[in-house]
Amino acid sequence: QVQLAESGGGSVQTGGSLTLSCAPSGYTWHNLCLGWFRQVPGKAREAVAAINSGGETRSADHVEGRFSISQDSKGILYLQMNSLNPEDTAMYYCAAKSCSNYYPPSFATADYDYWGQGTQVTVSS
Repeated sequence: QVQLAESGGGSVQTGGSLTLSCAPSGYTWHNLCLGWFRQVPGKAREAVAAINSGGETRSADHVEGRFSISQDSKGILYLQMNSLNPEDTAMYYCAAKSCSNYYPPSFATADYDYWGQGTQVTVSS
C-alpha cells in the first residue's frame, strides 16, 4: 500500500511561486510512476505533470514553461510552480502507480492507483 503525503500549498498573488512536495511511502519509490493533478469544484480532475520510474517527465500544455516536476534521490516528488495566475487555483493531488516495467508518464487519472489527500493552492489577482 502506497501512502502519499502532499505539502506546500498556500495562498499567493498573481506572478508568485510555490513548490509542492509529495512524499511516497510503503513502496520502493524506484518502481513508482507519479503525477500531479488538480481539481476545482464542479470540474473534472486534470493532469498537470507526470514522471515515470526512469525520470522521464511530461507537462500539460497549460503549465508548460511555468511548472516543472522533479524527484529527488530520496523519492520525494516536487512541483515547482512559477508565474502563477488565478486560473491555477485548485486542489492539487499527488498520484502514484506501480511501474516495475517501462511506462510512459501518464495523464490518465484511471492509470493511478494511489492518491494523496490534496493540498490547496489559491492565487489571488
